[in-house]
Amino acid sequence: MRNTPLHVKIIIGLVAGIIYAFVSSALGWNEFTINWIDPFGTIFIRLLKFIAVPLVLFSIISGISGLSDISKLGRMGAKTLGFYLLTTVIAVALGLLAVNTIKPGTHLDDDQRVKNRIAYELWANEDGVEIKDKKDFLINPKYADAVKEVSGKEQDVDMKVDKMKSTAESNKESSPLKFLVDMVPENLVFAISNNSLMLQVIFFAIFFGISIAMLPNGKAQPVIDLVNSINEVFLKMVEMVMKAAPYFVFALLAGVIAKMANTPAEVLEIFKGLGSYSLTLFGALAFMIFVFYPLIIVTFVKGMTYKQFFKNISPAQLMAFSTSSSAATLPVTMECVEDNMGVSRNVTSFVLPIGATVNMDGTSIMQAVAVIFMAQLHMVDLSLGQQLTIVLTATLASIGSAAVPSAGLVMLIIVLQSVGLNPAWIAIIFPVDRILDMCRTVVNVTGDATVATLVAGSENELKPTTN
Repeated sequence: MRNTPLHVKIIIGLVAGIIYAFVSSALGWNEFTINWIDPFGTIFIRLLKFIAVPLVLFSIISGISGLSDISKLGRMGAKTLGFYLLTTVIAVALGLLAVNTIKPGTHLDDDQRVKNRIAYELWANEDGVEIKDKKDFLINPKYADAVKEVSGKEQDVDMKVDKMKSTAESNKESSPLKFLVDMVPENLVFAISNNSLMLQVIFFAIFFGISIAMLPNGKAQPVIDLVNSINEVFLKMVEMVMKAAPYFVFALLAGVIAKMANTPAEVLEIFKGLGSYSLTLFGALAFMIFVFYPLIIVTFVKGMTYKQFFKNISPAQLMAFSTSSSAATLPVTMECVEDNMGVSRNVTSFVLPIGATVNMDGTSIMQAVAVIFMAQLHMVDLSLGQQLTIVLTATLASIGSAAVPSAGLVMLIIVLQSVGLNPAWIAIIFPVDRILDMCRTVVNVTGDATVATLVAGSENELKPTTN
């Protein structure tokens, strides 16, 4: 096992964690698993998160302060944001294509869909929301019995949904330029201590790095040496944590599943539940990972093969799957892209932290598929104009998603509201979201690595590798 590659060890940890979850649920060990094994998974996430912020801070400062031409930073920034925006729009469009072709929301029993539609109309009337497809099941005599059955039920509102709705409402009502205001920190210490304020840390790091680069070499060099040394310390910390990653991943997977299921049958339901939606979303995510990104790399990067691409970034992909967090995976992503893909530190330290914050291709696919799926489930026909609204809103919402597990659900509320749908519907996908979140985080991280490699190639910052 000593000479086994790290990514193989992580796969073994993943599989062992899932197998243990079945055994644990069958033997009634879930309480033991949650109390004595899951905490090690939490420790793993915390280790990666506390390393991620200072690593981003010092990596960006180190990379930018080493630039001899500041204008190069502007070019890199424009290319980075342009590539990220393009891949996000393509991801949303792919999600819409998949869900409109497969129509997962129509696979439910028609009687149940009629009741769903009636519940939607009751909600719309109560909240004063316009029903944009102009259908009215409430006054149709054909559905009188269903109306009576549905309207007689008390509608429960999940507290978790209420909390997400209030968060989404505050985001929705904010100024169009709020994202620019939010990028500038009021207090650096507070920004560093809050994982949701990564953009503020990036802003400070870029500003600080540019200021160092503009100083005379004699004055700047001591600061540059200090920053580079601190950066090396955090990279060494990443290396040490990753040696124990397979064991941590085992604990993480075992704990996540133990919290969601008490019996083997329930464990199976996690993987089978909401099957049509899950398969549609998984198919779109798989296309991005196994076709779209590799095709871009093989086309634009000389000498890079399909097999090499996955060999180079697989540790980051497996870590993304385990943690469901682009931010927690960032140290591993930086290591893979720099050491395996041959991208220079100047590029990785600038492009990847931005990507972990604003590039959420997997989240945008989920938002597109989930909104149309829920509309189909409730017999709501969305027009082409409304679906274009979803493209725009999902693109902007995904950029605003925090790089933490299930943050896309909060932004999904905004997308639902943009086309007049009930935001409480997000509760429908709660049972399978954690598993699918793991998959879409792999898309996010793979997209980050792809864009970083493209930017490096365009800036002649891509070194040939022997992998």
